[in-house]
Amino acid sequence: MKDISVIIINYNTAKHTIECIKSIVEQTSNSIRYEIIVVDNNSRTDDFTHLKANVPKSENIHLHRSCINTGFGGGNMFGVQFANAKYLLFLNNDALLMNDCLTILFGYMENNPSIGVATAQNYNEFKEHVPSFDHDKGIRKLLFGRSFLEKNFPNTHPKRKKTYSNPIFVNYVNGAFMFFNSDVFAKVGGFDTNIFLYFEEMDICYRMRKLNYKITLVPEAKILHYQGASTGTSKSISKEGLISYMYVLKKNYSYLKYAFIRFYYCTTFLIKPKKWFLLGLIFKGAPLSESLKQKQTITFQYAE
Repeated sequence: MKDISVIIINYNTAKHTIECIKSIVEQTSNSIRYEIIVVDNNSRTDDFTHLKANVPKSENIHLHRSCINTGFGGGNMFGVQFANAKYLLFLNNDALLMNDCLTILFGYMENNPSIGVATAQNYNEFKEHVPSFDHDKGIRKLLFGRSFLEKNFPNTHPKRKKTYSNPIFVNYVNGAFMFFNSDVFAKVGGFDTNIFLYFEEMDICYRMRKLNYKITLVPEAKILHYQGASTGTSKSISKEGLISYMYVLKKNYSYLKYAFIRFYYCTTFLIKPKKWFLLGLIFKGAPLSESLKQKQTITFQYAE
């Protein structure tokens, strides 16, 4: 068994994936027994060919290709089946390790068994500090905003933009870097593969907190994260985020809370012309049947 299995998803961004792998190899101490599992989520043939040709040839680096794009949660769960380690790191391919994150997080988790998942401090491509965690997106956050909650409820809503020097407990961590205790990850059932993209972190961290495991930012570990490089932005991506959010609400919280937030969005979208493209979706309840997951097709070429 390894100490850490690092799972990385590639989807039409092979250049980022190769650089991500390189940063792991360069930054990680020889004292850590790790493996890298790369999951190609049914990229274009040219992208996968480039990836396959340039992934370092090493006994601890493995490339597997899915014949269908299963999204963030599905792609990571596909990779988990090949993992054999005490800890699991789900790492965005558009992130680079800035220091020996694996050794830092391994040591921290070994000394803190109550922690279910931890994350590193995030920096953008200009090496500027950016938030590494968030607060549950509930009614209070929608009505009053993050700033109000962080000012008035600092114990439950620590400041996201503050630079921390010591670990802090948070609601949920950024999906770019999620370092799990493997046993805890298995205990909660891993990622919910009904979610194609976005809010997987909020969902799984909520389930961990329900079992009394803590969610932590360990700022000593640092990563550079190219913001949005792995997914991009578009109306279809915005719709997907809304679908995932409403699904997580309906799944984990009371129906009254779900209904109120749905009503809130119906009302606010009406007075925001830039959001009108989301109106039909929210009126229908943003069902999973509208997800991009339903539009994926199987490609057997190059399947492994």
